[in-house]
Amino acid sequence: MAILDFGPPERSCDLIFLHANGFNALTYRQILAPLADRFRILAVDQRGHGGSTLPAVAEGRDDWGDFREDLLALLATLNAKGVVLAGHSMGGATCLGAAARAPDAAGRLVLFDPVIMPPGAVAQAKAGGPIHSRLIDGARRRRAEFPNRGAALHAYGARAAFSTWRPDMLADYVEDGFRELPDGGVRLACEPAWEASTFAAQANDPWADFADAEVPIEILKAERDSTCRTDEAGPALTADGRVNIVTVRGTGHFLPMERPELATEALFRALTLKR
Repeated sequence: MAILDFGPPERSCDLIFLHANGFNALTYRQILAPLADRFRILAVDQRGHGGSTLPAVAEGRDDWGDFREDLLALLATLNAKGVVLAGHSMGGATCLGAAARAPDAAGRLVLFDPVIMPPGAVAQAKAGGPIHSRLIDGARRRRAEFPNRGAALHAYGARAAFSTWRPDMLADYVEDGFRELPDGGVRLACEPAWEASTFAAQANDPWADFADAEVPIEILKAERDSTCRTDEAGPALTADGRVNIVTVRGTGHFLPMERPELATEALFRALTLKR
């Protein structure tokens, strides 16, 4: 895996941040950099994304165990104790799974619209039931190559899906989201087949992870198009105060890109409160 390292190099790691499916660590630089004067932050390019060179074989996947095991390996290598784990979408779900399996390594979680499927859908996925998603089809059809990064940035900036992003964050995504080709063109670092297989691999069980992760969890949930289906668990999830869920009005699934200052504030709060 590839890692962006922010903050004083003499400090032990305070925060590990994981990106969403199809993106990369640099996408979130504007959120993380303001914290680097006080804290040591590692932002990870997960398997099959950004600068990571870990094997990314799309066939035969049914959950996100590969991402989770990569994060657990990093935590073990760092001998992490009480680190804040944070992530967006798939990255948030991966942090939750790792915290459930390494309770001493994680001190707090901050999850930005994490992928939390309702219990019925989790059971269906575990049983091998079909998971239909426009995201899977869209990833498979995604244009993979452009003449240069400038052309890619122009094309992405013209899409409605990215209209709510701050321009500097979109530029950071494109910077590390493409690899140069011998002919001078660029190609997506996250191959469309890998992105599609990740959308399809939905046999993750976040509900078991919530039960096993014995740390404070803050969830910032999008108001529209949210992938965080915690409402279907009822009030039991937040009854003991360990899990705090805040719906951020006016935001979609790209909440961190739409409200980067709010994301930075949530991370700062967790870092100053971590056990």
